[in-house]
Amino acid sequence: MQTTFTPEQLENPGIARSNEILRSCVHCGFCTATCPTYQVLGDELDSPRGRIYLIKDMLENDRQPDAKTVKHIDRCLSCLACMTTCPSGVHYMHLVDHAREYIEERYKRPLGDRVLRWILARILPYPMRFRVALLGAKIGRPFARLMPDARLRAMLEMAPKTIPPVSRNDDPQTFAPEGRRRKRVALMTGCAQKALNTDINDATIRLLTRLGCEVVVAEGAGCCGALTHHMGKTAESHATAAKNIRAWAAEMDGAGLDAIVINTSGCGTTVKDYGHMFRNEPLAEDAARVSSIARDVSEVLMDLAAEAPEEEAPRPARDRIAGTDRHVAHEPVPEGLLVAYHAACSLQHGQQIKTYPKDLLKKAGFTVVEPADPHLCCGSAGTYNLMQPEISAQLKARKVRTLEAKKPDIIAAGNIGCMMQIGSAASVPIVHTVELLDWASGGPKPPALNGGYSPKDAVPRLR
Repeated sequence: MQTTFTPEQLENPGIARSNEILRSCVHCGFCTATCPTYQVLGDELDSPRGRIYLIKDMLENDRQPDAKTVKHIDRCLSCLACMTTCPSGVHYMHLVDHAREYIEERYKRPLGDRVLRWILARILPYPMRFRVALLGAKIGRPFARLMPDARLRAMLEMAPKTIPPVSRNDDPQTFAPEGRRRKRVALMTGCAQKALNTDINDATIRLLTRLGCEVVVAEGAGCCGALTHHMGKTAESHATAAKNIRAWAAEMDGAGLDAIVINTSGCGTTVKDYGHMFRNEPLAEDAARVSSIARDVSEVLMDLAAEAPEEEAPRPARDRIAGTDRHVAHEPVPEGLLVAYHAACSLQHGQQIKTYPKDLLKKAGFTVVEPADPHLCCGSAGTYNLMQPEISAQLKARKVRTLEAKKPDIIAAGNIGCMMQIGSAASVPIVHTVELLDWASGGPKPPALNGGYSPKDAVPRLR
């Protein structure tokens, strides 16, 4: 694609990067075949190719964003299926992120939109604020139908029936490995996940320590910045990301880290992009270092499996609750349990991790199936299900339908947003992949399969 940016425009690093991306596009249209919003809406401007034209026109002409352009950019899920499909390697993620930043700086949204986005940015990245908001939404949920705005209804309906208690495992600390230490890793505990489902981090810690990892929850680490980053709120997203970079760099420079483990794939895609996000900032070197060792939990588990001696068997899970030390009463995994695996877009498209979770589940003894069109988004996409509820609901209904068509016993996924989205409509319980792997290797049965949350299992700490 030809571009006509001036030398002065190209002095802006964001414009220069967008120019590189635009020039790599050859207008082939392969992206339209895998774009969820194009399939739902049938509008060329709601396809990656159409949005690329809109972004090019807006940036080249240095013009104020108009309502039409903003509408179609806002409708993008950032699922990145187009990047998997594109034969020319167009890095659409960086382009649409830059467009959103440009829009945020120059476009005055209607008051309702501004208020909603302000609320989301001030609540979701902060676990305690989010817990309070979920409690309020739970109280207001019976009145959701009375809300005139579909986005407000979606916010009320998002509240889970049960809000889990705080897990002290998410506090800054170090968890000792069982047996010989094989790796020292930092676990990103996240933000929304700590309010919505504390079982995921607990299971991750149990599983990693059982496999010989010393697990660090670093002081000062928190939200990855993805939620505000995808709203175009660069200053806010970089401020929270910078805290992570400093926290993990300190661990790298101290006792050292073999990996930064991330069990929410939406966060993982962003953390792996810190090197790009901070390329022109003072933290550039540390950001690049952090990105270089950021790993999805499935990547770390595959590495550990490849390095483990064949004769080494999983050790039984141990439990420290209220100061007692006892073996967990392990409930064996039923033979032939059928698991429908949902591939989160941020994992399969954003990080190009497609087989690891399925391979791990199969190796653990589960029978794994995939739904039709596994490349298509479930409609969660960070805050998308709150800001674009109508489109999100259509994508959710299709995803749940294709998953349940496989008649699974359980649905597994690697991203809390997908789990909340699918779980709100599915008749089958949904759990995180690590919860199943923890169960299969000696941990407790995932609480969601029992219809609730378990007591918070802790593991031995290094003082």
